[in-house]
Amino acid sequence: MTAELFFQSLIDGILMGGIYGLVAIGLTLIFGVMKIINFAQGALLMLGMYVSYWCFALFGISPYISLPLSAVILFFIGMLIQRGVLQRMSGAPDHNQLLVTLGITLFIENLALVVFKPDFRSINLEGIPNTISILNLNIHTTKLIAFVFTIVLAIALFYFLKKTYIGKAIRATSINSGGAALVGVNIKKINYIAFGIGAALAGIAGALISPFFYTSPTVGSSFILTAFVVVVLGGLGNFLGALVGGVLIGVTESLGGAILPGSLKELVPYVIFILVLMLKPNGLFGGKVR
Repeated sequence: MTAELFFQSLIDGILMGGIYGLVAIGLTLIFGVMKIINFAQGALLMLGMYVSYWCFALFGISPYISLPLSAVILFFIGMLIQRGVLQRMSGAPDHNQLLVTLGITLFIENLALVVFKPDFRSINLEGIPNTISILNLNIHTTKLIAFVFTIVLAIALFYFLKKTYIGKAIRATSINSGGAALVGVNIKKINYIAFGIGAALAGIAGALISPFFYTSPTVGSSFILTAFVVVVLGGLGNFLGALVGGVLIGVTESLGGAILPGSLKELVPYVIFILVLMLKPNGLFGGKVR
């Protein structure tokens, strides 16, 4: 491998890893607060992509402008899922809750299949160059924008969790929901908000992905497995771990693609997944929402 190919793969991996991290942050937030492994996160990401696509196709609105709309719509969809379905499963065995989220995934994907048809749709943003060149390295512009958005959102979410009352209540609930209830935290309300935020992050990720990835009813499955690997790698329920894990998986996947032939690069994240489970089952940063 030449030095140029190495650095090119490294940059591509970091940019894509940011997206993985953003999807995984929503996933790990939901798990950290409610202990629910949300298989529907990929389907929610798909809905966010469709919101961006139709805003662009019908009104010519850039996904970066319609991004807040995707976040708000997905926030309320997430709250409805939590209030209408998952809250009723509170106290049920973990595998039952997991299967329910899998059922929600199938429902959303099949509903999208009926409404939007199985066509692959894409957004072509005019006025934004595909790549920019720095020191003979090509940087994909829309991926770079997505990465910058991810960093800004991660910092904003970190500030929200650390400094606001609701953020502190979410952290308290993730650590000890019984203790949080004793000091006056409304656990049901916090669960609604936490799931809504997790869904909104999926919607934002979908909006950021839509300029460089096709939109279809099953696109979420392309990201959800990787997001689970990222969450396990970073530590279930750990905010920083999800972001770092996303970048790590993105880089290894990209470097693996440059070194390994054919589709063998797909094996790299899963080899890391198995090694982490064997050597450090709680993940690199295992813990609560931090």
